[in-house]
Amino acid sequence: MNNTREFAVNALLDILQDGGYNNITLKRIFLKNQNLTNMEKAFITELVNGTLRNIIYIDYVINSFSKTKTKKIKPIILNILRVSVYQILFMEKVHSGAICNEAVNLVKKKRFNGLSGFVNGLLRNIDRNKENILLPDEEKEPIKFLATRYSYPEWIIKYWLLDLDYKTVKSICEANSLPPNISICINTNKINKEQLKKLFDEENIKFEDGKISNNSLYIFKTRDISKMESFKKGYFHIMDESSMLVPEILNCESGSTIIDVCSAPGGKSFYLSYLMKNEGKIFSRDIYEHKLQLIEEAKERLDVKIIETQNLDATTLNKEDFEKADTIIVDAPCSGFGILKRKADIKYNKIEEDINSLVEIQRNILTVCSNYVKKGGTLLYSTCTISKKENIENMNWFLQNFDYELEPIVLNEKINIDTAKDGYIQILPHMFGTDGFFIAKFKRKF
Repeated sequence: MNNTREFAVNALLDILQDGGYNNITLKRIFLKNQNLTNMEKAFITELVNGTLRNIIYIDYVINSFSKTKTKKIKPIILNILRVSVYQILFMEKVHSGAICNEAVNLVKKKRFNGLSGFVNGLLRNIDRNKENILLPDEEKEPIKFLATRYSYPEWIIKYWLLDLDYKTVKSICEANSLPPNISICINTNKINKEQLKKLFDEENIKFEDGKISNNSLYIFKTRDISKMESFKKGYFHIMDESSMLVPEILNCESGSTIIDVCSAPGGKSFYLSYLMKNEGKIFSRDIYEHKLQLIEEAKERLDVKIIETQNLDATTLNKEDFEKADTIIVDAPCSGFGILKRKADIKYNKIEEDINSLVEIQRNILTVCSNYVKKGGTLLYSTCTISKKENIENMNWFLQNFDYELEPIVLNEKINIDTAKDGYIQILPHMFGTDGFFIAKFKRKF
């Protein structure tokens, strides 16, 4: 039997010690160990991502019960403790005795026999007292409470509280502490929703309707998605519902010319091709060649005929593109605070100064892309973050400096956001259980 916990510990060491990205690290481990079953892969993924989502809280718990503090515990031992504490506190189906035994066995396997008693005693003590963990007082120290309980650097909580009330920030933290669900975008050029539901029933795939898009489904307890017949046949691609709103809001006509300047991994371009009935032209651009190759592979599976990938930097001006596009999509590189549920490592890798650097890049991209839109055409600006500087302030800066105006956003009957009529929306993770996302729709003046 594979030692799933050892794989999880090794992944955490790579992510936390060597600066690896959780999704890339896990993919590499699974490619290298192809004998792992889907159930084992799912368990390892849950251990790694769950531990990352809650690591500050987990370390707080360890420090509450251990005389030796986390800063002085050897990294390999600390990460064995972390995955074990995660299981004790968050995975009720795993028996605590088994968790402690597996941890001790792994400590011995790593040849730290002398520390097996410390690990065993600490984990059993935490398990016995898990209902009595004392957190910072929420009334007296609200920032410290949220940062500890939901595992955030305090600066992020303070940053959000500059613009959002405490209750909203707490709701965001709670929503981001939950495991993400998998949402899919249906390729309506090949199949409709009812037909796909029928196929899922035949494949024993559990599903439910999307919460904010009429063209999405959530799928649960799937096998390897890439091995599903419906996936192989190109009936859908994976895409968070909040980003699905971008193509829907654009309402592009068949035959339109679209430039998607930061397109990887291609979800918006693919969905646009469905909505445009594979008629028109979509230029999907990115600075990374390997990401464009993934788009090329996916478009073959999805039978998308109107996407042309281009290896171009969105901050570099291309004069041949002046007034070329009916629509420009600027889904800008950002701090990513809207996708912490799926990429918890972002919380620990960003510092506040990074936001100012990102704003400069975002404004450079907007400046360049403002030239590419035909008069009367649309520029849609979006981010997957919760950050006033990157969202509202960028929107206002663009309006002040360029010949554009906001255009009202029309949403479907599933979603109601007051500011849509003003031309922008901010989706927060707790509102619909989706990623956090910001969208502003600009029209170039004639």
